[in-house]
Amino acid sequence: MTIVLRGYAPGDEDAVVALWHETGLTRPWNDPRADIRRKLTVQPELFFVAVEQPVDGTAETVVGTVMAGYDGHRGWLYYLASAPSHRGLGVGRMLVTEAERLLEAMGCPKVQLMVRPENEAVRGFYDDLGYEPFTAWTAGKRLIVDGPGSPA
Repeated sequence: MTIVLRGYAPGDEDAVVALWHETGLTRPWNDPRADIRRKLTVQPELFFVAVEQPVDGTAETVVGTVMAGYDGHRGWLYYLASAPSHRGLGVGRMLVTEAERLLEAMGCPKVQLMVRPENEAVRGFYDDLGYEPFTAWTAGKRLIVDGPGSPA
């Protein structure tokens, strides 16, 4: 088994969305397919997947994802996921390392991410990668409603 990183391709959509559902990254108010479409219009080179390439020549399998972005001030990591079946194999580390490399090449001085309070298990992973927690009040405002009852 070989795991490689490559840019997201349109044929990956179903596997990526399924992985996000499996790993608990989706929320009813965020349409993951709309998030993918939006990302493909802004820095699509910062959206990539980890795929397992079997030695027998069968189809590759998406086993990880990350969406990164850079706004000129800081970078962000979103939708970082590794398949539960592949945890502990370095998939998440590979994805974060590549995202950081690409962001730094763009001149990005720092990178941040958000972790939901109930996702305590992932904090040690980020600690090991050198991410430091900080306290900030975060706020958001939805400009486009994706969830149930939203316009098509």
